[in-house]
Amino acid sequence: MTKAREIAVIGLGRFGQHIVRTLSELGHEVLAIDQDDGRVQAVVPYATQAVQADATDEEALRALAIDSFPVVIVAIGNDLEDSVLVTLTLKELGVATVIAKASSERHGKVLSRVGADRIVFPERDMAIRLAKTLSSDNVLDLIAVTPDVSIEELTAKGQLIGSTLRELDLRARFGVTIMAIRRGDQVVVSPPADEVITEGDTLVAIGTNADLEKLEELCR
Repeated sequence: MTKAREIAVIGLGRFGQHIVRTLSELGHEVLAIDQDDGRVQAVVPYATQAVQADATDEEALRALAIDSFPVVIVAIGNDLEDSVLVTLTLKELGVATVIAKASSERHGKVLSRVGADRIVFPERDMAIRLAKTLSSDNVLDLIAVTPDVSIEELTAKGQLIGSTLRELDLRARFGVTIMAIRRGDQVVVSPPADEVITEGDTLVAIGTNADLEKLEELCR
């Protein structure tokens, strides 16, 4: 079970609201902040606390004791100046981990330079995910962990069927690790080396995007 954490989310557009709701459903305590009262009210049913405040105002952040939150997510993506200023202020106030949304590579580079600990590109990652799933009959889903590493669900086919994980040796051959196998209603987590892959299995694999493409080739 995921350990509950205190997390603040600044910026309550569509992305920010989804983050607040999901974090709340996962059991985390969430402080939601935005200048727009309508957006604040939209997350009141989910957030532990929802506040209308100007996050570019350092004193407003101090008043909210923002430095007491181990993780703050800056979900301001469309206003580069505000997102950069807020990120910089959060780091200056001593927030341990700042995760910032970027709308472009340039935006991401600036955020990184002012101290963001992690940059996320929701629109780009969703586009990659959709394109990937549409481009292959085998790929069921794709989650970008970093720009170069993903977790992929794909249907086992071709050379994989009837072989054990030991025989396939996917980690040594391709640098890909099978995290789980879904077989009907059953899910085998961290499958053993002698697990035989059968027709209809769904593999949950993690690796670099280039290495995952090699695995896809085996499923054709």
